[in-house]
Amino acid sequence: MASSEAQYDSDDGMDAFMDKFKTQKYKNGFSEDNWEEEFNKIPMFMKTAPEEIDPKKYPELACLQAIIHDEDRPPEEQAKSLKDEGNAFFKEKNYQKAILSYTAGLKKKCDDQELNTVLLTNRAAAHFHLGNMRSALNDAAAAKKIKPEHLKALIRGAQCCTELRIFAEAIQWCDEGLKAHPTDKKLLELRAAADKHKRAAERDARKAKAKEKKLHGAKEALLAAIKDRGIKLLQPAKQRQRGSDSEGEDEGSSAAISQLSLDGLSSQEVTGAQVFLDDQGSLHWPVLFLYPEHQQSDFISAFCENSCFIDHLAVMFGEELPPWDTDRKYHPQNLQLYFEDEQQEKLYQVNLETSLLKVLQHKRYFVKAGTPSFIVLVNGSSFCKQFLTGKKVQGL
Repeated sequence: MASSEAQYDSDDGMDAFMDKFKTQKYKNGFSEDNWEEEFNKIPMFMKTAPEEIDPKKYPELACLQAIIHDEDRPPEEQAKSLKDEGNAFFKEKNYQKAILSYTAGLKKKCDDQELNTVLLTNRAAAHFHLGNMRSALNDAAAAKKIKPEHLKALIRGAQCCTELRIFAEAIQWCDEGLKAHPTDKKLLELRAAADKHKRAAERDARKAKAKEKKLHGAKEALLAAIKDRGIKLLQPAKQRQRGSDSEGEDEGSSAAISQLSLDGLSSQEVTGAQVFLDDQGSLHWPVLFLYPEHQQSDFISAFCENSCFIDHLAVMFGEELPPWDTDRKYHPQNLQLYFEDEQQEKLYQVNLETSLLKVLQHKRYFVKAGTPSFIVLVNGSSFCKQFLTGKKVQGL
């Protein structure tokens, strides 16, 4: 009877307790406005873990973290808890925190080699998703060293090698894996892809080597053509300074520019044009015309060595004169052409009917930066007289 009465009293008391909420609200309960926020503070219902765990705001989570990082537990238990923590971060795609957890687990140096292998392969996966291919490969290799037949480690190692474009090593990883797992679909797919990429890379390397060889051969032929014509390429200042001051003027100049090299063919012009040898064996040069009176210039990207200067000037100053020629005086028949010998401080006047090749073969003409240049003046103009005053002028 006593038991029955106690049960009755208990039930009666509960009824009275529950009846209170018919007239008043439970003070500490979740409201309609904040229930989702409150639920997200409970570890079981959390959608994402907070960046920083505040014990006052997340007491349950702080308690769980303290259990995970309890140093008094055996290393195996600590490492497993850290692995589980890393897996939780991994599922949330928070790979950096996952790496920290897996690393902390590995630092426990537990004797469970299976667990250590899982920590390494999981950390390799996190590195892989962050694009840290070399770190991922190192972890996969460490896992394989512990368990040579571990499938996930073998797959990850092959994937990393493929991403790093070391296809031969990717094939080696796959071959090692297929010895233990001969029918694994992923390894077979990775091997086929790596072999395909390896063949393509080797083909591209052969093409690039052949192209480089062809280009080098073309440049050598170009240099030979220039040298055979007796055209002199002016070398950089450092090379020119090697000539002895005691040598004669012509001998010094000859020593300074005697060595033909590909560097002397590099044009500094914005167009990037360069001398080339056509199929008929003729050289075509980028040529610069300078108009000091108006501080203007013209650039011909491919001036055939056999063409005369008048051929180009007649086109440039034919029916339509340039807008900067306000006095309309730059007609082909009025023009005078010069090249400058800086070393002897002399100007050489060029006959407009002369070919480019003949001028380039002149003993005092040096091609600078791969681009022959010439000064254009108007015969009899006041600027022409002023420009030539005090200068040594000589005809070809």
